Amino acid sequence: MNKHLHIKNGRLIDPANGIDAVTDLYIVDGKVASIGTAPAGFNAGGSIDATGLVVAPGLVDLSARLREPGYEYKATLKSEMQAAMQGGVTSLICPPDTDPVLDEPGLVEMLKHRANKLQQANVHPLGALTMGLKGKSLTEMMELTEAGCIGFSQAEEVIEDTTVLLRAMQYAKTFGFTVWVRPQDAHIGRGGIAHSGPLASRLGLAGVPVMSETIALHTVFELARATGARVHLCRMSSAAGLELVKAAKKEGLPVTCDVAVHHVHMTDADIGFFDSNARVTPPFRSQRDRDAIRAGLYDGTIDAICSDHTPVDDDEKLLPFGEASPGATGLELLLSLAIKWADDYAGMQHAAAGSATPLARAIAKITVDAARIAGLKAGQLAPGACADVVVFDPAARWTVEASALASQGKHTPFLGYELAGQVKATIVGGRIAFQR
Repeated sequence: MNKHLHIKNGRLIDPANGIDAVTDLYIVDGKVASIGTAPAGFNAGGSIDATGLVVAPGLVDLSARLREPGYEYKATLKSEMQAAMQGGVTSLICPPDTDPVLDEPGLVEMLKHRANKLQQANVHPLGALTMGLKGKSLTEMMELTEAGCIGFSQAEEVIEDTTVLLRAMQYAKTFGFTVWVRPQDAHIGRGGIAHSGPLASRLGLAGVPVMSETIALHTVFELARATGARVHLCRMSSAAGLELVKAAKKEGLPVTCDVAVHHVHMTDADIGFFDSNARVTPPFRSQRDRDAIRAGLYDGTIDAICSDHTPVDDDEKLLPFGEASPGATGLELLLSLAIKWADDYAGMQHAAAGSATPLARAIAKITVDAARIAGLKAGQLAPGACADVVVFDPAARWTVEASALASQGKHTPFLGYELAGQVKATIVGGRIAFQR
C-alpha cells in the first residue's frame, strides 16, 4: 500500500470543517496528515493532479442494499462494492432485510468479514429490530451492536403491535441505540403501488395515501416523547410528513430524517405509461411533495440524502407496473443527483441568501450529515481523520445507461438522463480503490 499520497490543486470542499478552497491534501498511513502545506518529512509515493476537480470526503450512504446474503441473483457484494467505488461512496449502511435476516450476531459478523475482504467501501449493517423482522419479539440489540450493527430497523416490514415498538424504543433508549423507522401505517395503503391521487386513479393503480406516512409519524413521535429514544426516519416522501418532522424537531425530540435521492427529482407523473423503473417504495408523490422535499433539504428539516440503492433483476422489473418489484439502483447516481439538486434548487435560493455554496450544501447532505446520523467518524477531512476521499469533476456530463453502471441492478427511473458530476478517483483509507 502507498503510505504517502499527495492530492494537489483540487477544490477541497469539506463542509464539516467549513473548507471550500483550492488547496492540497496530504495523506500519510491512511489518515489525513495535513491540508495546504506538506507535513514534515513528507515524501509523496503517489500523487493525483486534481486541477479543475473537486476533492471531498468519501460519500456516506444511509441506505444501500447489497443483496447478500440470500439475493445473489439480484446482486453480489462484489458488484455493488464496485458500484460504490464508481459512485465515490466509501461508507454505506445496509438494511437488515437480507435472507436470512440480520437478527443474529454471526450473520452480521459474516457480512462484515466478507465486505472487509474486498477492501472497498466500509460496510455498516443495521440489525433487525425484531426477530425475522416479524414484529413479534425483540432481537438481542446489545449482542448485535457488539457484532458491528450501528442501529436497528424493520426495513420495509411494519410492526403492527405498537407495544412491541414501544418496548424496542425503551430498550434502545437504555443503551443509547438509534431506531431507524420507515414511517408507514401497517394497514392504510397496504398493497398500494402508487401515490394516491388523480394520476393513480386514472391509471387504475392501487394508491398509498400520504396519511400512511403521517399516521405512522404521529405514533413514532408519541413513543419518542414517552421513551426519549433517538429515532431516524428513513425516506420521507410527503410535504405533510415533513411539516410533522419540523414540529417534532422544534419541540426538541431526538429525531433526524433522510430522503431517497430519486424523490428529490421525480413525481408520480414520472410513472408515465406504467414505467416499472419508476416503481419505488415509498412511491413518487405529487409535485407539491417533491417541492417540499427540495425546500426541506435546504432549510435543514431533512438531514441527509441517501441513494436507497435497491438492485432488482430483469425478471422482477420487466413486468407490468403492478407486478414489478419496487426498487432502483442508486449508488452511482447519488453524487450526480445531489449536484443536480444544488444546481436546480439550492442555486436559486443561494442567489437570494448567499451562505455556503450550493455544492458545499449538497456535499454536506451525503457526507458529514449522513455520518452524524449513523454515528460514524466519517464524512470529513480534518487532520487525523481516516483518508476516505472522492475526487470528481462537477462539470463532466455522463449519460445514465445500463452499460455505464457497475451495479448488477440496471434499473433506474433516470435511464437516458444526462447528469453532471463524474467520479475520477475514490480513495479508501488512503488507498486508491478506484480511478477512472
